[in-house]
Amino acid sequence: MTPAELASVVLAAAHAVFEQRGLDRAALPASTVVERPRNPEHGDYASTLALQLSKKVGVPPRELATALADELGRAQGVKSVEIAGPGFLNIRLDAAAAGQLARVIVESGAEYGRSDRLAGEKINLEFVSANPTGPVHIGGVRWAAVGDALSRLLRATGADVGTEYYFNDAGSQIDRFARSLLAAAKGEPAPEDGYGGAYIAEIAAEVQARRPEVSSLDDDAAQEVFRVEGVALMFDEIRSSLRDFGVEFDTYFNEKDLHDRGELDLALNRLREQGHLYESEGATWLRTTDFGDDKDRVLRKSNGEWTYFAADCAYYLDKRERGFERVVIMLGADHHGYIGRMKAMSACFGDDPERNLEILIGQLVNLLRDGAPMRMSKRAGTVITLEDLVEAIGVDASRYALARYSSDSPIDIDIELWTRATRDNPVYYVQYVAARTAGVARNAAEVGLVPGDADAFRPELLDHEKENELLKALAEFPAVVATAAELREPHRVARYLEESVAASYHRFYDNCRVLPLGDEKITDLHRARLWLNNATRTVIANGLYLLGVSAPERM
Repeated sequence: MTPAELASVVLAAAHAVFEQRGLDRAALPASTVVERPRNPEHGDYASTLALQLSKKVGVPPRELATALADELGRAQGVKSVEIAGPGFLNIRLDAAAAGQLARVIVESGAEYGRSDRLAGEKINLEFVSANPTGPVHIGGVRWAAVGDALSRLLRATGADVGTEYYFNDAGSQIDRFARSLLAAAKGEPAPEDGYGGAYIAEIAAEVQARRPEVSSLDDDAAQEVFRVEGVALMFDEIRSSLRDFGVEFDTYFNEKDLHDRGELDLALNRLREQGHLYESEGATWLRTTDFGDDKDRVLRKSNGEWTYFAADCAYYLDKRERGFERVVIMLGADHHGYIGRMKAMSACFGDDPERNLEILIGQLVNLLRDGAPMRMSKRAGTVITLEDLVEAIGVDASRYALARYSSDSPIDIDIELWTRATRDNPVYYVQYVAARTAGVARNAAEVGLVPGDADAFRPELLDHEKENELLKALAEFPAVVATAAELREPHRVARYLEESVAASYHRFYDNCRVLPLGDEKITDLHRARLWLNNATRTVIANGLYLLGVSAPERM
């Protein structure tokens, strides 16, 4: 029995009690939840339904809990119900009901853990969005791992998600990039405000190979060639490195398109219609202070140039016009000050900033070698890059390490820890269970032990304490996925895989032998345990998929 099925049984019991007592059934909720008690000795699951309904119907909570317990105790699959405190219901399932979960998981396969919790939500999720002036640095890599995992979680809970990478091929940063390429091509040092690192020389050489005529052009014309060709090469490299990291975007959005299509003027007109624009000192301002910003923002300077914030406004409007109800933007730690102005901008368009716009801030990442932070990339020269991280610990460990922690807290990634083939390496600890469950299934097949038909599965045989513990851990997966998606916290999945599933499986494996010993006859208990082993493999694989990490069959 899954937690959702048990919750339905609890609610059905409540309906029966209300009918017997003539209570107003309109007070009953459309659904309820059951949770695992903190202390396993209190039962398999707990419900607070009696406490929730007591005041609504004027019945003391313990009295209502007693009636619910009597009715629930007659339900199929419920072994016992105890009342605790002011009216908590502690529920124990019989072994057959608990064990049936193994069959449900195996038969559901990749679908187990998915739900329609966020069905109907259309979400635009923008992350990474590094300007094409250099390789993706480690801060951007964090958003690549977390953002991609979040997109998987949102889709797994029914949301319609569009992932997006926003890049800028104009502006002062791109000008500095082009001047740096030109300097490298001429054998000169990088401009004082330019970009250094071996990648600049590499790209400059590639541009010269593609466009040999650039060497005969004057500096202004040559700089334009380096700008156009260099940005294209750099962005191709960014896309390629992200693809190798397992991250693809539905849309790569170019800021230049906003200008070329006149979308900045469209946004300006829309904001003017809403009554939030004013002119001062020859510039056009947005009155964001009306919605809590610390100061009003310039959209168009007195010389006619657009500001970056004007492009932000146009880009937000473009997303909303494409039908996205919720715009989620993931930004680095140095962008915390953007939250107020962006929320105010959303309100200026007539939107609800709490519903239509969500901004997530990620904190810094340090890569440690021998206990000390690495500061310089071999290639970039200034920062640690995606390639540096992957070269040091691999794609799986990188993605797991970056998604394992709450994104609003800084993290240190210790190269020695994350390359260690021991249980203290979190990704190894989880992937080892994936490999062990696959190995058990292979070894079982070799000795003629197969799960057999589902109708012949005897779940009541899974009555060992460690089997029950593992079943309860596996039952939590759908709720963990839904909560991680709703709270935008992929790290909940990683911690669940480690602390609940992997830990419980190791204890199960050590105490409940799946394979027959020697000439021992294969029994229904062996088959039942094989179902549970395979169910564990399914949950581990599904959870790792949501993090963009592989579930190996061998290690």
